[in-house]
This record gives sequence, structure tokens and C-alpha cells, in this order.
Amino acid sequence: MTVADTIVAVATPPGVGGIGVVRLSGPEAQTIAQRLTGRTGLRPRHAHYGRFVDPARGEALDDGLILCFPAPHSYTGEDVVELQGHGSPVLLEAIVAAAVDLGARRARPGEFTEQAFLNGRLDLAQAEAVADLIHAQTAQAARLARSSLDGALAAELEPVSRAIRDLRVIIEAEIDFGETDLESEAAPAIARRADALHASVRDLLERLRPARYFAQGLRLALVGAPNVGKSSLMNRLAESEIAIVTDRPGTTRDVLRSPIAIQGIPVELIDTAGLHASEDSVEKIGMQRAREAATGADLILELRDLTRPETVPAFEFPDDIPRLTVWNKRDCVDERSFPSDTIAISAHTGAGIDVLKQTIVDRLGAGEGGPQRFSVRARHLDGLRTAATHLAAIRPEAPPDLIAEELRLAEHALDELLGHQDHEALLGEIFAGFCIGK
Repeated sequence: MTVADTIVAVATPPGVGGIGVVRLSGPEAQTIAQRLTGRTGLRPRHAHYGRFVDPARGEALDDGLILCFPAPHSYTGEDVVELQGHGSPVLLEAIVAAAVDLGARRARPGEFTEQAFLNGRLDLAQAEAVADLIHAQTAQAARLARSSLDGALAAELEPVSRAIRDLRVIIEAEIDFGETDLESEAAPAIARRADALHASVRDLLERLRPARYFAQGLRLALVGAPNVGKSSLMNRLAESEIAIVTDRPGTTRDVLRSPIAIQGIPVELIDTAGLHASEDSVEKIGMQRAREAATGADLILELRDLTRPETVPAFEFPDDIPRLTVWNKRDCVDERSFPSDTIAISAHTGAGIDVLKQTIVDRLGAGEGGPQRFSVRARHLDGLRTAATHLAAIRPEAPPDLIAEELRLAEHALDELLGHQDHEALLGEIFAGFCIGK
């Protein structure tokens, strides 16, 4: 695999469709396309009709449109040609195979976007936003990914990175030309500016933290004692009869999962078996799975029963996972009997469900109307936390070389986040999650 390779792949989703696209990118893209179509002199960014032919056999494979995007004004920054034919998987594979016979190489997952990054068309955060946009499950997730793809995250981070670099210039000049290695006249001023930069990074971190739920989704586990209404609540939130509901306790024996959306956040809703003391072997397996599902959740929703307030689940909740206590069956009791600040719902009638959804979003800090957010991944948050840690470690009384090293590490963390460093293993991990034709 070299930068001189010409790569090819189907760029439309698997399956049958009205239109299918085969994408070529690389130095031989136009030559291979000309041999496949017999068309020469293609005008850039204009659609041309042609027949797609297998040169080895001299037989027609399909016909459709040919679009040419010469370098550097293309998605990848290389010569790109797209062949748009009928959406038959058999025909599309035949076109790809013919291109391979003519010297192209089948693209790896995400390789087109990887080339766009390597050729400077996208920074790393924008490249990741491409995948987030493709996989967006809600309109809000798509909006955030679109914002990142437009370079909004880089626009926030690059001024901070430049300011850190400016401080490095000052302190390293003192190290090179100062009279002593132990003290620095500039250190107090640098420490004050580093403290301000630390506050900026921490503020950005707090603003962006909830946005990861829009890109990566939220795992919400319903936990409680038997017959408190977990399955009824799952059906209410999913707006579908996902779980079997009966008056008999212990109906749910296994973990049930359903995708839903709460105010634009993709949610994997997890219904679990009732947690209680039992010697039944099947129930014990179900409860063990329920505990495992709860400990892997982003938020635990503990459901209690207003008609049986003394009933609690046999479960020690993890300290590091946020938890909401919700009281069900409000339609079965006098509403004056429970405090006004209680989250009380009726999974049967739907009363209080909108309040519950808003409470979930507020608990995560992901409510609408806040500061502008972007498509955020755990890697981005880790990079910001690392930069903040190094900026916070700068003290005016510290030796100049230690201040310079903390600044270097902070700048390195932000540069790594945006892909300004050469990290081959990181790139392989990121782009491996893309689809083949992107």
C-alpha cells in the first residue's frame, strides 16, 4: 500500500437500489475510468453518459453516468472518478473487479476519508465527523456531526493550541538565552496565562462532555424489583409492545433491548429481570444478566412502586454510574401522598413520561438550547482532559524546563486530537470503523 495506489470501492450501501456508485481515487483513476467507459476528455464536475465495459472480456457490464473530480479539488485531494450505474450488487462488484484487473486496489474501510485527511482536505476531527454523520441515528446527532465536519471543533481548539505554542516560545527562549536555569522572570506571567488557558479548556470540556451521547448513544438500564412496571415503561418509551407484560411477577427473565430516541439522543433502552431474593435457577441467571447490564449502562433508571414503597431491588448500585429513582403507578394512588419533587409516572396511562424524559436529558447535561456543541467522541474528551491536566500543573516557581515540558505535553494532546501528529496506529483504529466506500 503506497500513496501511488489507485483505490476502488462501492460507495453506496450494500443491497439492491435504484442507483449504485463505484468510486475510484488515485493517480490512475482517470485512466482506468477511460478504459472502463471508452470516454476521454471528461469535463471536471460534469455528468457524462457512458457504457461500462469489462476490457478483458469486451462485454458491457452496465451503463450510467461518469463524473470526474481532478486533484486537488476532490474529496480525497487526489483524482477521483465516480461511476453511477444501477444498484445491483452483482453489477457493482463486476465493475470493481474490472477496475482491479486494470490496476486498481480494493479500498480498505475508511481509506477514501483517510486519504482526505492525509492530503490535508480534512483534519482528524472532521474525518471522524464523516463517520458520525453517516451513522447518525437522530436529526440532532446529524446536526452536531455536520458542525464538526465544517471544522467547528478545530476552530475552538486551534487558538488554544497557538496560545500554548506562543508560551512555549517565550519560556524556551529563556532556557536557551537566560542567565540561569533555575529561575525565570517570565514564569509568573506564563503561569497566569496558562491558568486562563486551563480554564478555557475545562469550560470547553464541560460543554462538550454531554455531546458524546448524541454521537455514541446512551445506554439506559431499567432496574427494579419484580412487577414494578419496568416492561410497561419500556413499551411506553419505545411506543411499541417490545416486552411481554402480565400481572405475574418475574415475567421478564432475560435482558431486552430496544433502540429509541429521547430529545435527539439515540438511546439503547435495556429492560432487565426483577431483582429480588430467589432460589429459582432460571431467575438467578436472569438477575445476574440484569446486574451486568446495569453496571455497563450510562444511566440507571431505578423503578419503584408507589403502591409498595417498601419494595426495593436486591442490588448494590455502582457509585460511578448516574442513577434516577422513578416512582411508577401514580394512577393507583392519591397524588397528594407523595412529595412534589418526586419523579412520579404512570407507565399505564403515560402520565409523567414527558417529565421523565426531560429529567433524563437534564441529568446528563444534554438539554437543548445550551452552548454550541459538536460531534464528540471519548477520544476528544480524553485529549482535552490531558491538555487541561498539563496546563494545571504549571507553577510560577517551577524550573523553566519543567514549565516548557508541561506546555509541550499540553500542545501535543491538542495536536493529537486534531491529527497534527503522525500516529499510524491511531489512524488505523479510527478509519477501521468506516464503511468500505468512504
